[in-house]
Amino acid sequence: MRILMIGDIIGKPGRRAVRSILGDLRREHSIDMVIANGENVAGGFGITLDTAYELLESGVDVITSGNHIWDQKEIIPHLDEGLPILRPANYPDAPGRGYLIQEDVMVMNLMGRVFMPALDCPFRTASRLLKESGREDVPGVIIVDFHAEATSEKQAMGWYLDGRVSAVLGTHTHVGTVDGRIMPKGTAYLSDVGMTGPVESVIGSEPEDVLTRFLTGMPHRLTVAGGPVKMNSVLLDIDTETGKARSIERLDIMES
Repeated sequence: MRILMIGDIIGKPGRRAVRSILGDLRREHSIDMVIANGENVAGGFGITLDTAYELLESGVDVITSGNHIWDQKEIIPHLDEGLPILRPANYPDAPGRGYLIQEDVMVMNLMGRVFMPALDCPFRTASRLLKESGREDVPGVIIVDFHAEATSEKQAMGWYLDGRVSAVLGTHTHVGTVDGRIMPKGTAYLSDVGMTGPVESVIGSEPEDVLTRFLTGMPHRLTVAGGPVKMNSVLLDIDTETGKARSIERLDIMES
């Protein structure tokens, strides 16, 4: 089974890139499922119902998120309506759900705690969800979006879930890493998938806006940058019989 994971999609430029690139990419690589982190698709902060549907209509099957899932309040009531949108599972008593099973693929969304909000333990939450879903000792395809800041925490999650899930893929930093590998027990791992958004930016925002913050120490509104757009993604090939990953490959594509 071939699964594509798309890195954090930033605003209108990122949505446009997904719309223009994904269709051909699915056909070219015979992709069975597309997962995308969509917590920044609405103006760079959060997700709305309209932007969620735009991603789904562009060919995304499951939308994951992170700490910005709550930024657009209008989406919150819809998180319990069965749309394929996830929020991190280790938010305690929050609306929505932290995992789903679609076409026999389990997709789990977790968030780290290092340099991030204080949530329930993502490691214990992962074990609980595997048991709760009946997937703890049953071979199958399980993809984890671990939305975290620290590479050490991400790597620790990779080791913790090695052999228990098909892939642990990091999101959040918007900077893609080059440490993709198959771990000893068959789990594909990557510290960060990266960003789908403007190349000439600071993690998606206009450089001048970010520089103003750094140089003055004062609050300053961030806007999504313009210019060329790249889609950072990773392609997985997974054995459906065992749930083990056969390969992991970065696909970083400029919008034409």
